[in-house]
Amino acid sequence: MIPDPNTIYPIQNINNLIYVKPTIKNPNIIVGDFTYFSDNDFEKHVTHHYDFIGDKLIIGKFCQIAKGVEFVMNGANHQINALSTYPFYIFAAWNQIAPSNNDLPIKGDTIVGNDVWIGQCVTILPGVHIGDGAIIGLNSTVTKDVPPYTIVVGNPAKIIRQRFDNELIELMLKLKWWDQNIEFIKKLIPILTNSNLIEVKKQIKVIINSSDK
Repeated sequence: MIPDPNTIYPIQNINNLIYVKPTIKNPNIIVGDFTYFSDNDFEKHVTHHYDFIGDKLIIGKFCQIAKGVEFVMNGANHQINALSTYPFYIFAAWNQIAPSNNDLPIKGDTIVGNDVWIGQCVTILPGVHIGDGAIIGLNSTVTKDVPPYTIVVGNPAKIIRQRFDNELIELMLKLKWWDQNIEFIKKLIPILTNSNLIEVKKQIKVIINSSDK
């Protein structure tokens, strides 16, 4: 069998884990192949995502998103550079024009890299960028960018440590295994799941050097 990223339920007889990409209807949510969510309605967990703002949620490939994760988008932010934060303009009876985006604290797109593990009940705030290979601990609130291959935990989430040394992180970011074809990835799995990082580093160097020739 060949893994199919367009399968909604990738585990037989389990309907509370989905590949996210084939379920997305909102054009401002972009999700890569094989990213999964431990629930069955991902878009309900992307909140305050209004068309008139136009911000995007972009998630890479092979991400692991646990149950209860919430992506809070820019529509949750209120105007803070005026006397009142009350959003009169969203209620019809007040007949008010919405402030321009320049007057709202719009923080841009929310971007999650590839092979990111997001623990249960994490909240990710607008405009955050999470790097490839990062791990977000359960119940964390992510308010700032997270570097690649870094573990963050807490409210607000703070860096606990890097997962690997700088050399191995650089190698992984160069390898970009998630962008390879399925057959290549299958052959690479024994390396990706090997906890002997000294040996892993040697093997990745060989792969990268051979691909550079």
